[in-house]
Amino acid sequence: MSQYPEAHFIKSANALRQFVPDTGAEVAVAGRSNAGKSSAINIIVNRRQFARTSKTPGRTQLVNFFGLRDEQRLVDLPGYGFAKVSTKLRAHWRDLMADYFEARKSLQGLFLIVDIRRQITEFDKQMLAFAEQVSLPTHVLLTKTDKLKRGQAATALLEVRRDLGEIASVQHFSALTRLGEDEARAKLDEFLSLEGRE
Repeated sequence: MSQYPEAHFIKSANALRQFVPDTGAEVAVAGRSNAGKSSAINIIVNRRQFARTSKTPGRTQLVNFFGLRDEQRLVDLPGYGFAKVSTKLRAHWRDLMADYFEARKSLQGLFLIVDIRRQITEFDKQMLAFAEQVSLPTHVLLTKTDKLKRGQAATALLEVRRDLGEIASVQHFSALTRLGEDEARAKLDEFLSLEGRE
């Protein structure tokens, strides 16, 4: 059973004016288009096809707002870095992300979804920079951990933790084996319970 029985889709937005009212608390989820973002969301919320998954990277092209509990939301941000889209659309996404991070007072934390086999990419660094500019707590899920041998996965985790330092917390995660789901869910609830940012 889902830990968020009231979880539901609210709306998609393509511009700042279309965002849901900036009240309560929300946590954003961002990541490279093929890093397993939708699958991670589905495991954490414990709802199949809650966030729609696709074999075609980059299907999330809007800011998708989901209600979890009263006045608590999860926000699925557009995938980046892999989707075959125009330069103009890419620029629009970048501006939309800047608007989102700078404008949302209810934004309490960021989950950054990273394929453990690729580690932190330039696109991930841009997202971390957005978060750092607004002092937003960030948690990195190293997804697809099941694709590596245990020793390789442990080494990758240490390397990412060393590279990020105090910028973000990091954990292993696998949508296939559900590794790390409890830790991720606990971090989500921790972010949602934080006092509002100035």
